[in-house]
Formats: sequence, C-alpha cells, structure tokens
Amino acid sequence: MKTKERGNPVLQILVVDDEPTVRDSIKMLLEHFGHTVQTADNGAAALALVTPGRFQLVITDYFMHGMKGDELAALIKAREPGLPIIMATAFVDELKASGKLDGNVDDLLIKPFSLTDLREAIARVVR
Repeated sequence: MKTKERGNPVLQILVVDDEPTVRDSIKMLLEHFGHTVQTADNGAAALALVTPGRFQLVITDYFMHGMKGDELAALIKAREPGLPIIMATAFVDELKASGKLDGNVDDLLIKPFSLTDLREAIARVVR
C-alpha cells in the first residue's frame, strides 16, 4: 500500500451509490485525500468490480435500487472477509434496529456527513 507525504495510506476505494451527485461528491472528497477511487451505481456493478486484493475499502449507500447496501456488504464479505466496508445512510436508527448490519459493515457514516466525518470513518476501519 502506497503512502502519502504525511504517512497516511493511499487506498484503492470503491464507492457505491445510485445517486450520481452523491457518488461523484464522495469520489471528489476521497481523491482530495489522495486516494484512488472507482465508482459503481448499484450493487451488481459493484460486485463485478470486487476481486481479491483490488480494493482496500468499500463505501456504499444503504438505500439503492435493486440490491441494498446491507445485501452488497454480505456478498462482498463472503468473497473478501477482511475488506472494510463503510455504509453511508441517513437511516442509521432503522438499520441498527433491523439487525441488518450483523458484522458485515465495519462503520456507519450518517448522511449528510462532513469531510472530517469521512476521514475519521476511514481511519477507524483501515489500519
């Protein structure tokens, strides 16, 4: 894994969100940190990109057309159990109450989130 000047790792990150403006905004923020980012607009497209060792982090929305973020997280973890997954959602309470996170999601980002929130979530899941 490469590092930036300050010693922080440069990550290969997959961002999954069905809203283009949200997806592009997250990509722009991550590239501002120096990371390399690929995007997908749904769960099926994301799964097609996930191969062992390709990414060091996945950031996914929860409410997407077709496959929801928790389903995507479970499928990714089945392929690559050590790959950290951050779920971005405005529906944290509902998600926690539903029990759908069950260990497949490593951290939650509450939408809308700040640059600092994003940076801190990455630091919590990537060592």
